[in-house]
Amino acid sequence: MKNDKSSGHGVGVVCFAAPAKLNLYLHVLGRRDDGYHLLDSLMTFVRVGDGIYAEPANDLSLTVEGPFAEGLDEGEDNLVLRAARCLAGAGGVTAGVRIRLVKNLPLASGLGGGSADAAATLQALSHLWRLSPAPEDMVALALGLGADVPFCLAGEAGFVGGIGESLEPAAVPPPGAPAVWVVLINPSAALSTSEVFAAREGPFSQSGRFKDIPSDAAELAALLKERNNDLTQAAVSLSPEIGNALDALESSRGSLLARMSGSGTTCFGLFGGEDDARQAAAVISGEAPGWWVVTTRLAADIANVTLDEGILAGS
Repeated sequence: MKNDKSSGHGVGVVCFAAPAKLNLYLHVLGRRDDGYHLLDSLMTFVRVGDGIYAEPANDLSLTVEGPFAEGLDEGEDNLVLRAARCLAGAGGVTAGVRIRLVKNLPLASGLGGGSADAAATLQALSHLWRLSPAPEDMVALALGLGADVPFCLAGEAGFVGGIGESLEPAAVPPPGAPAVWVVLINPSAALSTSEVFAAREGPFSQSGRFKDIPSDAAELAALLKERNNDLTQAAVSLSPEIGNALDALESSRGSLLARMSGSGTTCFGLFGGEDDARQAAAVISGEAPGWWVVTTRLAADIANVTLDEGILAGS
């Protein structure tokens, strides 16, 4: 997440990208007595996401715009406002802030959009308010907002365990490796995480962590094919369109892997080259014009992902 004080956004405006996350695999290992599930997942980022803009103001406010702004609650329960209030309380800040969220990611889509927005808000307001909280305090604050928020706050690919608090960095893709191209599909559907977990059946899985460092998209896909997203069957039973999206990706020329991210409903396909990915996206968009289809790339970390390099458009 990179700060941007460029002209055109006004003096004192802090801008942070909120890239989407992908679960390259997701295993459910068990369930705690409090109902939370224990997970093992390899998560990384893609170069498409939302944007957070923050500037000083007399009070705390949030406006939402963008293609998926409609239907997003701007009230007190909004995760961006919750993040702002929690950080202000922890830092003893009484100043107001005006936040603008540009919502480019589908809602309830398994891409961690709300979590990424909350993490970007914490980063932006820490910069705006000149706060330097201890890393462990920020992680605790982030976890209180949601299981994926600590990962989005850390900003680098890795294995995620526990209920989201355990992070182990993993360079996927590794530095200098060829770009791993991705086609994202959301079949105009939304699912809540809780209903997908409630619909899940069957035994728990083992950890899928690996030591190998895949050197390209083909090696990464081969490793991932030995692992699963344990929530796919439950999600498809609730939203059959997910199965259609997976079929469309699997049948695309050059597709190396098709999988659902998180608890759904977005699916992704891995491709070894840009031409195959863009051709697949064009064909799928033509056959299913109501679907959200985006071509992008994996990003092992988001330190250099900025709002001016096309993240908002998904290029």
